[in-house]
Amino acid sequence: MSRSNNTNVSDFILMGLTDSEEIWLVLFALFLLIYLVTLLGNTGMILIIRLDLQLHTPMYFFLSHLSFLDLSYSTVITPKTLENLLTSTKDISFRGCFTQMYFFVFLGGTECFLLSSMAYDRYVAICNPLQYPVIMSMTLCRSLITASYVIGFIDSFVNILCMNTLHFCDSNVIHHFFCDTPPILALSCTDTHDTESMIFIFAGSTLMVSLITISVSYASILSTILKIHSTSGKRKAFSTCASHLLGVTIFYGTMIFTHLKPSKSYSLGKDQVTSVFYTIVIPMLNPLIYSLRNKEVKNALIRVMQKRENPR
Repeated sequence: MSRSNNTNVSDFILMGLTDSEEIWLVLFALFLLIYLVTLLGNTGMILIIRLDLQLHTPMYFFLSHLSFLDLSYSTVITPKTLENLLTSTKDISFRGCFTQMYFFVFLGGTECFLLSSMAYDRYVAICNPLQYPVIMSMTLCRSLITASYVIGFIDSFVNILCMNTLHFCDSNVIHHFFCDTPPILALSCTDTHDTESMIFIFAGSTLMVSLITISVSYASILSTILKIHSTSGKRKAFSTCASHLLGVTIFYGTMIFTHLKPSKSYSLGKDQVTSVFYTIVIPMLNPLIYSLRNKEVKNALIRVMQKRENPR
């Protein structure tokens, strides 16, 4: 991640979301509140799943890793954003910028395939309920988690290698609130066509493979649910995957809108708003999505609290 000899830039300036100092304080208070809720929600979800034995199932095993990724995802972006909202310099070192971008891509790519694994888990639970304990063994679950992290690592490693070939000679002002790929590509003083194509191929492949897996899983789930005769049976089957489907829709919708398009169509205002949503807001929403409508999580929380009050 060392700087190229033809790169004259030693650091970058993150311009943030607005030039208005009055709005900076409002955004700081809002983002700080969201970040604290994110920390509380995701840490709480991890602890509840870890402490309650009844939640030691494949579904909650994946969910605990999703909470860890959301916690990490938000921590990579939000603290630096909060710092820049309170300072006038808004600078970030060259190495720090590329490190932030590396972990951002790594965690995002990992979450894509983790959501695919969760979709497959729901497919087996609904379409093959009798074989579920055999198919979704802990060995398979660990293998799927490992594969998700490996794919995320490869995706981010290729992204950084491609970006490290660029030269930055003139402007060092990033018109964004964190080091994302499109605004950094826009700063390069060299031709970015090949770099952009390579990043687009890898990012597109990550998104499309995971989306195909999710789509096929949910097509099978829908087909199975439609064959259920009782209304209560259909409702129960749908409720087991409704939270995941909502989380997938929000995550992939914003990711595709922001990243699967050429840099020429990059729109500063629209992409900043979308980026705020999937980097800061979604990590806060996920624990709410998976817990508020989930009786098992609520009951687990009650059991954990009762154990703390009555340790014997």
